[in-house]
Amino acid sequence: MARDKRSRWLASAPKLTLLGLALFAAVPGQADDDTLTVLSWGGAYERAQQAALFSPYTAATGTRIEVGQYDGGLEGLRRAMAEGEVPWDLIDMTRSEAMAACAEGMLEPLSPALLAPAPDGTPPEEDFLPDSFGRCAITHSIFATVVAYRPDAFPGKRPDSIADLFDQQRFPGPRALQRTPAVNLEWALLSYRVPHEELYGLLSTRRGLDLALARLDELEEIRWWEAGDAPPRLLAEGEVVMASGYNGRFFDAMVNRGAPIEILWDGQVQEHETWAIPRGAPHPEAARDFLRFATTTERLADLARHIPYGPARRSAAVLVTTHPDSGVDMRLHIPTHPLNAERALAKDEAWYARTLGRIHDYFRTWLARREAE
Repeated sequence: MARDKRSRWLASAPKLTLLGLALFAAVPGQADDDTLTVLSWGGAYERAQQAALFSPYTAATGTRIEVGQYDGGLEGLRRAMAEGEVPWDLIDMTRSEAMAACAEGMLEPLSPALLAPAPDGTPPEEDFLPDSFGRCAITHSIFATVVAYRPDAFPGKRPDSIADLFDQQRFPGPRALQRTPAVNLEWALLSYRVPHEELYGLLSTRRGLDLALARLDELEEIRWWEAGDAPPRLLAEGEVVMASGYNGRFFDAMVNRGAPIEILWDGQVQEHETWAIPRGAPHPEAARDFLRFATTTERLADLARHIPYGPARRSAAVLVTTHPDSGVDMRLHIPTHPLNAERALAKDEAWYARTLGRIHDYFRTWLARREAE
């Protein structure tokens, strides 16, 4: 029955590949009682999860993990909920979107009580970072959206400030930015030297939004991306000279593929990445069992050894060492490392959860006007 439901849902899914919609690729294989279906983000991130989470869980329990690619957004989940045919057991979601989905009643409630203590017995409530527990989602990692650039594009002075993203006189060339208001709006206001603590208050006003979009309008050539593997590829192939993207994807391109790029840590926007169980998931109890396994100290430390995202548990952060293949010290590449986090901005996910629809509509209107000109 689960397989039939998913097949019918996926048969109607092509319309869901537009901007902001959830399902980006069909989930392979077939779901049964020995299989968990997970939506994740593909690429280097999914490979890290396979090594640190999915394969070890299968080895420990015999339960297979099938993974479909997710690129953010809630529309696919809304549609599945409306049709009563939810084909996924777990979704790896940003906290702001998990908060919005929870508010709409689309996610199962989750309690810290289902989590394992730290190896020394410290309870999860004390071991996890602040604000790791939402009503319907549990943070497992802290990632950052950053700007990366090609050093060979700027033989003189290199970018050292987020304001340089918008300075095409000193740093000429096309940019790649995510096709979303999130982070782009924050960076635009930071380029005006708006203090961090005033950003979201200003973005709550028409004046603040107009200021941010006016700054984005100053960029002559923008390549908009949706899939997370696009920014490293565009930089590596020389199609752009600066690009926004996820710090883990850029690390993978730099270390594993030798891409000629560097990360600009100034203005990095840190975000919580969470596990969430959709309401009506085929195997909710098995999903909870996986969630407990995947958020143990050992598993989170191992995940951070494969991709440089900060573990949500303090007991895991102190165990992070070197990359298993390259031997690179992963601690220096994690966004929460003090050297990288000096001028970081914490994304106000509660603000985005409250304003998601309005801000996206405003951004889409601006983007349509820009592209029509």
